[in-house]
Amino acid sequence: MNQLHVVTGAGPVGSTVALQLADRGHQVRLLTRSGSGPDHPLVERRRVDVSRPDELDAAFAGAAAVYHCIHASAYDAAAWRRELPAAERVVLEAAGRAGAVVVFPESLYAFGVVDGPITEDTPRDAVGGKPGVRTDLLRARAASPTPTVSVVASDFYGPRVRTSHAGERVVPNVLKGKAIRVIGSPDLPHAFTYVPDLAAAMIKAAATPELWDTVLHAPTPAAPTQRELVAAFAAAAGVATPAVGRLPMGLMRAVGLVHRGTRELLEMSFQFTAPFVMDSSRSERLLGLAPTPIDVAAKETVAWWQTQ
Repeated sequence: MNQLHVVTGAGPVGSTVALQLADRGHQVRLLTRSGSGPDHPLVERRRVDVSRPDELDAAFAGAAAVYHCIHASAYDAAAWRRELPAAERVVLEAAGRAGAVVVFPESLYAFGVVDGPITEDTPRDAVGGKPGVRTDLLRARAASPTPTVSVVASDFYGPRVRTSHAGERVVPNVLKGKAIRVIGSPDLPHAFTYVPDLAAAMIKAAATPELWDTVLHAPTPAAPTQRELVAAFAAAAGVATPAVGRLPMGLMRAVGLVHRGTRELLEMSFQFTAPFVMDSSRSERLLGLAPTPIDVAAKETVAWWQTQ
């Protein structure tokens, strides 16, 4: 049965969710401040500021599910604290009035520093900075009377993903044969989630009421090293694997004294200076989904970048 689904935000996650839903024959209402988003006959793009309660009742009317995929205006703890909790509160209240479940893409930030694989049972209780904001968002969702599902992904990559650790600083340089420098160690395992796998998990969770009011992990394969992921992109492109080095942490700390963006990156550098492994096996069983093999995902990612 075709349903109406509402997606907020047209970034890589929101756009991928919208297109997967439309390709399955569902009507999609995509909400952004600019009216942007992918072109598809089943995707209706509306100019809506989802932080404004007066605009959401009409936008959510008739929706079976809302996929809340907006970003803050900056990769900055202060911006996250200022913008995200208020916007989520408005969305949850409006979705509750519409009788819709709200599905959120979520990061691993709330887990903080971990020792060993991250599972669904690993405590999500990080405090301070961006991790603390994510912890508070998860707690607010759990306390809301509106049904929710949060689908956790690690650093992601794939078509439409530009600003990520496996995005514009990596794939275009692979295609040009340029050396690549990564944060932390290039030779420690680090989980990466393929965005289409995250979108598929969000859609399946929305359609499965017994999974509502839970936190799931997006299907994510065994963690490669950053060097191995670069090699996968190179193999997919049919080019030689470029040299992979590391960004000196001392230099980044020095730059961070005067550059806020670098300082915000450094806050999460612990994810790259020790093994950072995500276990999604339980959620895969619950969802009936499996991660896309890295070689296949790399080919699709490279093919998209070659069109840009």
